[in-house]
Amino acid sequence: MAKGGVSTTIRRLLEQRRLLRARLGNEAIKTELEGAAYDLQRAKISLEEADFKWATVKAYYSMFHAARALLYNAGYRERSHAALLTALRELYAKSGRLDEAALDDFENAMSLREEADYAMTFSEEGAVRVTRDAERFVEVARDLLEKEGGPRHDERELGNKGCGNA
Repeated sequence: MAKGGVSTTIRRLLEQRRLLRARLGNEAIKTELEGAAYDLQRAKISLEEADFKWATVKAYYSMFHAARALLYNAGYRERSHAALLTALRELYAKSGRLDEAALDDFENAMSLREEADYAMTFSEEGAVRVTRDAERFVEVARDLLEKEGGPRHDERELGNKGCGNA
């Protein structure tokens, strides 16, 4: 730990302005969880439609929004996807609050999303795997936030706000 109770890695991210201190309340966290649920639902629909590129992209973004909710809960906001991953490893995995394997899945999803978006490289197998991993990641994030006193998203609310499925 560096001085002030902040790890060297977090301090470096703050100095580089890749991570910012932020007081984002429960409403912002809840919005991110709603985004995670919506994107996960869209990923599953895309899988059913054999749209493997979009399933991959949406599954990643469901994880991204759940990860942001965790970061917001810790009092930070990211300036890049890579900074988000690094900060979660430092803030949650090192303390044992979040399994390192969950963050490995997030990192893999990030790579698959980049390949799908930028290289137009994607597969059914990758889309199925990343959607399954996203489902697990989102649930782990929700459970952790609930355990730590943050808001828990009720999936029934999504039908009223998001894609229309109650």
